Amino acid sequence: MEDGICLNNNAPTSELIFIANEIRKQFHNDNKVTWIIDRNVNITNVCIARCKFCNFHRLVNQEGTYITNIDEYKQKIDEMLLLGGNQLLLQGGLHPKLGLEFYNDLFRKLKKVYPSVKLHALGPAEIHHIARIEKTSYRDVLIQLTQSGLDSLPGAGAEILSDRVRKILSPGKCTADEWLNVMHEAHKLKITTSATMMFGHIETIEERIQHLISIRQVQSEKPEDSQGFATFVPWPFQEEHTVLKNSLGIKNSITSEDYIRFIAISRLMLPNFKNIQASWLTVSVPVGQICLHAGANDFGSIMIEENVVSVAGASHTMDAKGMVKAISTAGFIPQLRNQKYDYVNS
Repeated sequence: MEDGICLNNNAPTSELIFIANEIRKQFHNDNKVTWIIDRNVNITNVCIARCKFCNFHRLVNQEGTYITNIDEYKQKIDEMLLLGGNQLLLQGGLHPKLGLEFYNDLFRKLKKVYPSVKLHALGPAEIHHIARIEKTSYRDVLIQLTQSGLDSLPGAGAEILSDRVRKILSPGKCTADEWLNVMHEAHKLKITTSATMMFGHIETIEERIQHLISIRQVQSEKPEDSQGFATFVPWPFQEEHTVLKNSLGIKNSITSEDYIRFIAISRLMLPNFKNIQASWLTVSVPVGQICLHAGANDFGSIMIEENVVSVAGASHTMDAKGMVKAISTAGFIPQLRNQKYDYVNS
């Protein structure tokens, strides 16, 4: 903890960038930066988590609620396949009436029609929510979902892994330990996952550093033959029209330099994470490009469809040609990948 705080408060930016880049080279010495084509589809916009940073969700009886139907999935998947994508990022809210049977049925239907499409779906908050509805364990929920077609588990809903922060930001979501325990169980089942962080709102520097320590610890406990966390993806809080900004006066406090520094600090503090992703969607392509020289080795997805951070002000967009150009002009070789970070042919 002390080392991380010292790095954050005292290390010169140029030195952080240099050291993080040298560590990156130890993991990735082929000068390649990876990226992926996938599509984000929201299963539902109904959610009881009451997150103060989310403009997208609706309560059960609010106007404008929906549950995506199978015909809508087909249309969206067909569009993704035409663009060369092969992964569906399925995220939804904590719907009080959708249990394990619903998700099992949805995954089976999608896999029946599109057996080769990978389902990168739900997240620890949803797994915890389903387990609570069904009065069963995280392990049982994860086993059933993988049998139905779940391929990997996103790191959604991490925000900051501090219960002080979570009680204010997301009072209806799982605790920090519950989030971490879901991931621990997923790793034991050899389910590939990712870790995330949304920062720059009400958290302290100590809470940011503790977040890194917590995911590092879970990664250290994974079985040797489990990939565990495939990547770490931090992004700054997007403030527009959120309750945090409008009611509490909280604005994004992260500058471009802050973000670059945190990418570098993450590379230093997560020695058991092979991949770190720069969130160009929230910080801009030029800042993301600098991050590739500061410890990051992945540029994420072209994001065919994204609703949550976009509604809160993330306005940057990029297609496949733009992605290749951005990586190339930053001085790296673009490399298409899958969710497990295996290289695939473009």
